Amino acid sequence: MSVPAFGLGTFRLQGQVVIDSVSTGLELGYRVIDTAQIYENEAEVGQAIAASGIARDQLFITSKIWVANFAKDRLIDSLRESLQKLQTDYLDLTLIHWPSPENQVPVEEFMGALLEAKKLGLTRQIGVSNFTIDLMKQAIAAVGAEHIATHQIELHPYLQNRKVADFARSQGIQITSYMTLAYGEVLKDPLIRQIAERLQATPAQVTLAWAMQSGYAVIPSSTRRANLQSNLLACNLTLSEADMALIAGLDRGQRLTSPKGIAPHWD
Repeated sequence: MSVPAFGLGTFRLQGQVVIDSVSTGLELGYRVIDTAQIYENEAEVGQAIAASGIARDQLFITSKIWVANFAKDRLIDSLRESLQKLQTDYLDLTLIHWPSPENQVPVEEFMGALLEAKKLGLTRQIGVSNFTIDLMKQAIAAVGAEHIATHQIELHPYLQNRKVADFARSQGIQITSYMTLAYGEVLKDPLIRQIAERLQATPAQVTLAWAMQSGYAVIPSSTRRANLQSNLLACNLTLSEADMALIAGLDRGQRLTSPKGIAPHWD
């Protein structure tokens, strides 16, 4: 897999909160950090990484270009600003965060600029996030599927996004699941709790293991050391085919994030 299966998300975490979360995560063994320009925490993430003393080549850092920076004369400059904040010369992965609202900047233009950033060495890999199948097809037409390392989408037991995931897989594009725990909703699910109890695991570990066994990368976040440590153990958990099938049956198309004016018409 071109994108590591397990990482640390930083959505909604800012200031000292994100510094503490990233610092603790790195101390516990996390080496994949996911941020974004719109999170307004890149500088704090960079501060925590710098203070950790961990060598850059041991880390995998992802950020995402915000919609205001999609124009070809703006995208690369904005990425350089992100690099400055993150105190690094390059990103391991740079994503287009959301599609351009009302196609103000054509897919071909921003994907072309992102590929140029890769050629300049500003990012090792590129990808997309929150795209529909049609938008993925446009991105593939613009730069080729071989240049799209991942597609990051909301994906959890209650929204399994199978059409999009299957199309990405057919093109050799990995899926990264965000909100894998559905803001904690799935942790209360009776079925997941039952599986967790039987396996002597936590509901979070079961859910994260389900996503990884499905072939998806995950980037859960937490501000609590105990949860950060516990979530890591999901990497060592194996679910049976029967348990995987039971969780597959929980899909109910429950989407938790769809910002007005930015979200596309979902598949």
